[in-house]
This record gives sequence, structure tokens and C-alpha cells, in this order.
Amino acid sequence: MCKTKFRVSHIITKFGILNMVYCSLLRGLQRQEQLFRLRPRNRTHRGRTYTEGDTTKNGPSPDLSSKPDPPPTNTSSAINAGNMPASPMRSSKSPHYGYSIALGGLCSALLWAIYELGKPERDQSGQPIEDELSMLPLAQQYIKRMWISLQYYQKMLEEPVPSKLLPDVMQAPYIQPRYTLVLEMKDVLVHPDWTYQTGWRFKKRPGVDYLLQQCSKHFEIIVYTAEQGTTVFPILDALDPNGYIRYRLVRGATQFIDGHHIKNLNSLNRNLKRVIVVDWDKNATCLHPDNTFAMARWLGNDDDVELFDLMAFLQIIAENEIDDVRSVLHYYRQFENPIQQFKENQRMLLEKTQEKMEPQRTASKRWPYSLMGGGTKH
Repeated sequence: MCKTKFRVSHIITKFGILNMVYCSLLRGLQRQEQLFRLRPRNRTHRGRTYTEGDTTKNGPSPDLSSKPDPPPTNTSSAINAGNMPASPMRSSKSPHYGYSIALGGLCSALLWAIYELGKPERDQSGQPIEDELSMLPLAQQYIKRMWISLQYYQKMLEEPVPSKLLPDVMQAPYIQPRYTLVLEMKDVLVHPDWTYQTGWRFKKRPGVDYLLQQCSKHFEIIVYTAEQGTTVFPILDALDPNGYIRYRLVRGATQFIDGHHIKNLNSLNRNLKRVIVVDWDKNATCLHPDNTFAMARWLGNDDDVELFDLMAFLQIIAENEIDDVRSVLHYYRQFENPIQQFKENQRMLLEKTQEKMEPQRTASKRWPYSLMGGGTKH
């Protein structure tokens, strides 16, 4: 069903582009028709040539040099002064040409839609898969398949986002991780890059493999993005060959509010006390700010190490078995760069630990001398 959904979405996108081209063509034809109506046309009558709008077709043309025309006072007189017709004759051919081209474009678009939406599914070897319509005449097959696809897409637009985007948690004896980690793909895991030589390519962020491998031990990993599925799925197939990412949620699973694709965590079917969202776009998670751990947007630099720092942060949460992660994430919300603040907190904690350990280290150095009767070393 997902494959059909993305196929129909891809085709509707093509329809939008085709519709814009068609409308531009139609506007151009209408403009050309208007200019054609205002253009002076030469007519031949009884061996004499005259211009439409000229009232002297039965006599010689007036001598404009000897008797100049008065200056035009309005638009119609200005047109007449330039030998333009005040009331031009409607062309009987130009509108028909424009309408014929427009009608031809509409018919071509309809035939293309019937072919794209009506062709049968194909297997991995490229052979068509038989369905309940395969026994009908070829034209009838394509028309009925197109109609079914359009009905499916209409239903998909009318229905709201499902209340449950993920299945229920797994019960014993299956292992369900304690926490759920929701990752944005674009500019968190990969960065889109375009060049004249290669076109669009996606660059993998340093530390992605390490993050996915280590987090899979304690987290249920989900990719939740506003990108189209036709773009996301091939990238994740190459990015995660080991299958650490359990679920993939794309644009159809978001809510479009005030010009932004919003990720509604209430539809995840998970306990929000143990859901962590990693994203750079705060608008995408505005409904659940206390579940969000904001990271700086990665722009493709090779010296980036923030995914390693993120892994250290997540590992501390998992090892301490924090019951409600929102309290921790709420604390880091007040900082502009939570990752940097986490590193600073770790540095301060290490210094305090070393200060506490220093007296114990000093005492341990005194023990050998006392055991050997040497007294205390000063």
C-alpha cells in the first residue's frame, strides 16, 4: 500500500508540473490572440491595398506630410494616428488555432494520466503483475486502474493522519527497548549537496554508523522527516544496511500547520516520558518542546563530531535508567547549544570527581611506607 501511495503522490506531483506548463501555454496563446487583434492587417480590394481601419479604401491614401493629424487625445485616437484600427475585425482563424492547441494539450495530459495511473504493477524482473482487471480489454483496464488510483488518492487526502503511526510495543518474550529515539534525516544524518558534475547527492555525517550501532542497544530508533518517501527510502537503505532503524515516517505522517510540517508525537503510540526527538528545526517539534533535543544544523563539514557527543549524552540517559527524559531535555532547552553545554557539564563533573579522588590517591601512596616500617612519607 505504501508503494502505491508514493507512486500516486509522485504522479500527482508530475500532474502539478504539467498543469503549470499547460496554464502558461494557454496564457501565452491568449496574449498572442490579443496582440493579433490589435495588429493592422493589409487587405486587397479590387487591386488596391488598404489597411483595416483606414476609411480611404476607395480612394488614394491621404498625404500625411502635407496635412498632419491632430495630436491624439485618448487611447482610441492614438491607435488611429498610428494606422491601428479603432475597432479591429475579429480574426476568424487565430482563436481557433489557440483553442485547438489548448484542447490538444488537454487531451495529451489526459492520455498521459491514463497511461501513468492505469498501467499495471511490475515485479522485480519487470514483468506486469496480473490483477482482477487483467482480463478486460486493454483500454478498459487502463481507465479503470486510473479511476481506482484517483479514488485512493482522494481518500488519502480526505483522511487525517492516523492516530497510531507505529504498532503497539512488543511484549515478552520479544525485546522492546526502554526508550524511543526519533531522528530527523536531513541535516542530522545526511546533508544534500548539489554540483554541476553529479547533481543532487547526499553526504553522510561523520559518526552515523557509530550512533546507530550503539543506540540500537537501548533505543528503538525511528527516522521521522518531512521529506518525501521516494527520496527517503533509497537513502536510508544505503545508510542503514544492518537495519538498526526500525521505522521510517515521512511527510505523509506529519501535520501541515501554518506553513510547517509538524511532527505530532502523540501519534507515535509510545510513552512520551521515554521519547527523545533529535532535530535542528524547532518548528517541526513545536507541539512537544520538552521531548526535543535540539542540535545545530549540519552543513556538510567533515570535522563534525557532534554525533559522537550525542551518543555519549544518550548513553548516560540509558545507563541511569531515567524514568522521564523530559525533565533532562527541559533543562537543556534553555541553552542555545545543548551539545556544547552537555560537554561543559561533563568537564565540570570530571574536575569535581578528580578533586574528590585526590585525597584517596594521596592516602594510597602512604600505605607502602607504613607497611615497611618506614613511617610516613613527607
